Amino acid sequence: MDTKIGSLDTCRPTSNDMINPTNGAVAAIQSSVSPTIINASESTLGRHLARRLVQIGVNDVFSVPGDFNLTLLDHLIAEPELNLVGCCNELNAGYAADGYARSRGVGACVVTFTVGGLSVLNAIAGAYSENLPVICIVGGPNSNDYGTNRILHHTIGLPDFSQELACFSTVTCFQAVVNNLEDAHELIDTAISTALKESKPVYISVSCNLSAIPHPTFSREPVPFSLTPKLSNKLGLEAAVEAAAEFLNKAVKPVLVGGPKLRSAHAGEAFVELADASGYALAIMPSAKGLVPEHHPHFIGTYWGAVSTAFCAEIVESADAYLFAGPIFNDYSSVGYSLLLKKEKAIIVQPDRVVIANGPAFGCILMKDFLSALAKRLKCNTTAYDNYHRIFVPEGQPLRGAPKEPLRVNVLFEHIQKMLSSETAVIAETGDSWFNCQKLKLPRGCGYEFQMQYGSIGWSVGATLGYAQAVPEKRVISFIGDGSFQVTAQDVSTMLRCGQKTIIFLINNGGYTIEVEIHDGPYNVIKNWNYTGLVDAIHNGEGKCWTAKVFCEEDLVEAIETATGSKKDSLCFIEVIAHKDDTSKELLEWGSRVSAANSRPPNPQ
Repeated sequence: MDTKIGSLDTCRPTSNDMINPTNGAVAAIQSSVSPTIINASESTLGRHLARRLVQIGVNDVFSVPGDFNLTLLDHLIAEPELNLVGCCNELNAGYAADGYARSRGVGACVVTFTVGGLSVLNAIAGAYSENLPVICIVGGPNSNDYGTNRILHHTIGLPDFSQELACFSTVTCFQAVVNNLEDAHELIDTAISTALKESKPVYISVSCNLSAIPHPTFSREPVPFSLTPKLSNKLGLEAAVEAAAEFLNKAVKPVLVGGPKLRSAHAGEAFVELADASGYALAIMPSAKGLVPEHHPHFIGTYWGAVSTAFCAEIVESADAYLFAGPIFNDYSSVGYSLLLKKEKAIIVQPDRVVIANGPAFGCILMKDFLSALAKRLKCNTTAYDNYHRIFVPEGQPLRGAPKEPLRVNVLFEHIQKMLSSETAVIAETGDSWFNCQKLKLPRGCGYEFQMQYGSIGWSVGATLGYAQAVPEKRVISFIGDGSFQVTAQDVSTMLRCGQKTIIFLINNGGYTIEVEIHDGPYNVIKNWNYTGLVDAIHNGEGKCWTAKVFCEEDLVEAIETATGSKKDSLCFIEVIAHKDDTSKELLEWGSRVSAANSRPPNPQ
């Protein structure tokens, strides 16, 4: 069956699967559909784009105004089901669209030509690396200026408007330059469809003089389009499942490991189905945290080489067979290429490909189809989990501190664990928060996001804004280092304007701690700010905001009680003062290994 994009009136998306159809051509429009004819004032390019965004599940667009996109913004605002969220800068608007897409399945941002486009580019690159469908819309030059050899403002001063397009071509899966009305409808629909099919960002440039002009192609409400899903090659699927079942069924202690591409493959449920049927020990790669339920009875933690959850790496690396579903093996996830895995023991399942050991390989197979079919062919084998259960020793509690003793980070996260529930979501910034948050045990329904592949410091401020906007029923809890916060702090103001009730824990330890543990130097020390004072200034009496500065455990307990009690409807900003060397043992280990990988000498010529 075709996967349908929800119509404007009747079909609000309820899950990522509905608004992230798999690859394929746009299906024929069904003859039974009779879309409403709309009046000329609304049959414009801008309103069509607005209606399409709403139709695919985007109700909030993150924007920064500029002269080339102002008319377009007027038409987006005119759409009653679309909310325009003005951000402080384009980078944060892109990060917010990234965070929104993680929850809703698709996000969108609007900026102005080149000066805005190149500012948002870094965030779009991050979304590309994380396989997130983000619609990046740029207000472009007047259509009459194309091909005229004129020099425009907001450009680098050359009579060539292609610089922005060239930059976006490497970090988006489709680029549409809409500079005439005749093919605008087709270009916009193709771009949006491609983003959903490929689960990657797309770029749409709309000439500034076209947004307000009616055109016959926009004279009706957008017909809900259907996207033909990818289909697995049936014979290839059967062969791959047979080969994988034979490989795993003869293993003594096989394990399963989930990777980050489970999201873009929409294979999370199929992976859990496989885990249920097989009885195998179940682990996740760090960047897949939150994609697999940690309350699963055979869950053993995060597999991250030398910095894995206690006893997890030993079980995975000692297995005689392991199936990795959607992995990304980079220098960060492999802890400086130090994983003790053997190719001949591994089945690697990617969104549309399966490789068993050193071969054979099978293409044109959807991950979710393969995992579901394999679940029906495996013998139940709990050996690896039984071994884990046999050797497991519960983690100890942090040493109790003396009264008013400076707060240690491990004590902080002991208290954070108690805050988590199905009504919360965790955002972890690049840095030591990666490692501390990775150790949190997520209750059923608790969201979790971080950006591991791209690892851009400052990502979490915008992502928190976008994620919280997408799921107002959850309370987002963000962990941000002081160095990262200084990159993107401004959009705390946008959180306040939107009435968000996020809790931000600002870890103030005086610098770029993650960089310190890879390679230290004076450049890793930053100017200390009065962070609570800054947020109070941003608040400026508008909206609900509460700040606190925490020095010891007693302060922390009081702050958490207030944030979750009398200030539960406010944005709460809690600055935690920590020693500059108070880092997780995992960061110390990881940093030394990544440093060793970065400093390898050149190979002999």
